Amino acid sequence: MDSGWTAKSGTFSHQNAMKEFGLTEEEIYHNINNGRFDYRQNWAHGNPYFRLLRSQVEAYVIEKYGEDRLVMKKNEKELKTINSELRKLKKREKELTARKEELTAMLKKCGK
Repeated sequence: MDSGWTAKSGTFSHQNAMKEFGLTEEEIYHNINNGRFDYRQNWAHGNPYFRLLRSQVEAYVIEKYGEDRLVMKKNEKELKTINSELRKLKKREKELTARKEELTAMLKKCGK
């Protein structure tokens, strides 16, 4: 069952599992120690962290807290992503508008 490890968005760090689903570090370690979560240990900038299978964490959240919490947390994450993207687009729009005005002014000086 290696496909979960290689699938896009099939894994995430234990820190992201905590943020995304409101889990505690103790819950994650408990489930790792009990064999409920498969994990792989990785390092980032010399700091260790665990990679977890998203499907196992989601199944745990449904079992422990109910499907409503899973759906709510997924919707919150999607909303956060959308808001972030909108902020980036607004900033890019301002940059493009300013450049458009510069170019328009330069063209007017040249007599067009």
